[in-house]
Amino acid sequence: MQKFKERWEIQQNWQLIFPLLGIIGTVYSSFKLAKIITKDINFFLSVSLSLVLSYLLIKLCLFIFKKLENKWIVNYRWEMIRIFIVFAITGSSSVVIGRPIIKLLGISKENLNVFVYWILFMVISLIFYQILLVLFGWLFGQFQFFWTFEKKMLSRFGLGFIFKEENN
Repeated sequence: MQKFKERWEIQQNWQLIFPLLGIIGTVYSSFKLAKIITKDINFFLSVSLSLVLSYLLIKLCLFIFKKLENKWIVNYRWEMIRIFIVFAITGSSSVVIGRPIIKLLGISKENLNVFVYWILFMVISLIFYQILLVLFGWLFGQFQFFWTFEKKMLSRFGLGFIFKEENN
């Protein structure tokens, strides 16, 4: 355990919650994905596949952490896990919020071309994604990181003028 704490620069035990949440989220996502792939044919097959997927996803995350370690400026390595958790929650939440908004606006696959429907769905989800990213970043104690990230992202979308006064 001490090696793990040193590797992730964990000074206090409460910080262990983020690696634990990351592992739980990865295992849960892998199980849901395995159930979709196996179509509930066999529970043992779903569990086995979810374990393999969990291992592969954790390896992928560690690889990505390594690549982003020098790009993202954080005080401690464990904060990268917290940032990944914020991205995961934000992505899922923006889709969950986007669905009822689409229905509220009266947009459906039946009254629109499927292609147009999905474009509108992605645009609406992306709008909520921007808002939720900063909100969840703040809730997880990473407001400054996500505020900077948000400004860069909006600038890349050609909306950098929104923050023009702040930069002056």
